[in-house]
Amino acid sequence: MLTLAFESSAKAASVAVMRDGALLGQYFQNSGLTHSRTLLPMAEDLLRNLELKLTDIDLLAVSRGPGSFTGIRIGVATVKGLAWALDKPVCGVSTLEAMAQLGVAAGEGALISCAMDARRSQVYNALFEIVDGAPRRITDDRAIAVAELAAELKAMGRSVFVVGDGAELCCRGLAEAGIECRCAPEPIRYQCAWGVAACADMSRAESGADLAPVYLRLSQAERERLSRMEGAK
Repeated sequence: MLTLAFESSAKAASVAVMRDGALLGQYFQNSGLTHSRTLLPMAEDLLRNLELKLTDIDLLAVSRGPGSFTGIRIGVATVKGLAWALDKPVCGVSTLEAMAQLGVAAGEGALISCAMDARRSQVYNALFEIVDGAPRRITDDRAIAVAELAAELKAMGRSVFVVGDGAELCCRGLAEAGIECRCAPEPIRYQCAWGVAACADMSRAESGADLAPVYLRLSQAERERLSRMEGAK
């Protein structure tokens, strides 16, 4: 099975193609350009270099959140549009679960903390453990204060390997709390489409019409609107 995967949940963007669990190629960019400008051209270039066509693809996969509201919408909308045009099934996967695939590099038994910068001293986070060479989920996806995460990890009494664009922020807070931690090396730190494809390979496909983003919390605009409404009462 050929899977074309997209990751646009944060500043970095990437596209990957996987065949039956083997990565054929990945295009990664952390330029800060708007994902609406980069995702489809990246996919076109990657497929061209692999001598494949969009019609060859069996499954479209995308990280559906949590993460940047704009980035998630762009990724999900891109995959929904391609699914409709090509009549292909899709798979939306947790951004954090896809990131956990990077934690396999930490070795068997490692505790993995996936951390995306959610601002306001929070991270989008989930904890995983590497079991039999694959991530096993310990917690649900959540938005959590770094201090609260530190308290949780301190109670567990284990060292932790941190991946994601919020890794440095997370590691600073954990180190200040006396928790042994290390950031993933930069080449395997950031969210990537390979992780999305790997998760999709083990997940149930659905129709593009059913694909929906997962945000975990309200956007800043929605929070400000609710605040104004509360103030007007």
